[in-house]
Amino acid sequence: MAANRPALIALTALAPVSWGTTYAVTTEFLPPDRPLFTGLMRALPAGLLLLALAQVLPRGAWWWKAAVLGALNIGAFFPLLFLSAYRLPGGMAAVVGSVGPLFVVGLSALLLGQRPTTRSVLAGVVAAFGVSLVVLKAAGALDPLGALAALASTASMSTGTVLTKRWGRPDGVGPLALTGWQLTAGGLLIAPLALLAEGAPPALDGPAVGGYLYLALANTAVAYWLWFRGMGRLSATQVTFLGPLSPLTAAVVGWAALGETLTPVQLTGMALAFAATVAGQLTPRGGTPTRPGTFSSPAKNSRKDSMDLRSAPLRR
Repeated sequence: MAANRPALIALTALAPVSWGTTYAVTTEFLPPDRPLFTGLMRALPAGLLLLALAQVLPRGAWWWKAAVLGALNIGAFFPLLFLSAYRLPGGMAAVVGSVGPLFVVGLSALLLGQRPTTRSVLAGVVAAFGVSLVVLKAAGALDPLGALAALASTASMSTGTVLTKRWGRPDGVGPLALTGWQLTAGGLLIAPLALLAEGAPPALDGPAVGGYLYLALANTAVAYWLWFRGMGRLSATQVTFLGPLSPLTAAVVGWAALGETLTPVQLTGMALAFAATVAGQLTPRGGTPTRPGTFSSPAKNSRKDSMDLRSAPLRR
């Protein structure tokens, strides 16, 4: 596992890198002012596709666990994120989202028994500061509802990340099925919200169809599969520290494809956020990375909390 760990981290990092392209695709190819419909088109088709490929449905308690994880990671996260992005000054939603690693560090202490380290807390602060230098713009007053939505979206995804790690996967179920369950549950939660708030689906031209196909397949089905696959083999904090790569990618795409400029301050922020991301991947002294299958043995699945807090790979 140790020899393959850099490759595993690199593959998992492709998920937030892909999510960093969402803004450019949305603004350039998709109908305007349809954030819930866009969230629905990202989640539900991708979830149904993965369900068809995996051909595995939840059993027993995993019906409600999959629904909870789908709501936290997808169904609640997408609408709250879009709401915050629409109501907050430029870049503020991304700044609030960048404190996700600190949320996960705290929740991991409560739910996973992983003691926070000075390095992880410092790296979380540096990551948030670096992202703020990249994306924050002085424009408009802070909207209370937008700020609350941004915090709620970050808390939702962070809680989903830690619960995904705590519950693991049922014995014999791979990350493809687990990802399909969550995307389908989240998409079904978004569907009535999109219909009530935005009405009937808009007419789609060729570029919009292509944009939605990209978001559903590469940006969601493949990206979330890589994300949850990595989550099963890395610690929750390692995975969430890859999150700042999303706004950094968005800034690079904006510079390369949309003609936006990158100032020295932004470049400094990118360097700080990237350094914090790398620091978040370092295994604490005396610790070992989580092994594949750590959460899938029948003995552990028979436990009430579905995990062994005393096992060495979970200590930090």
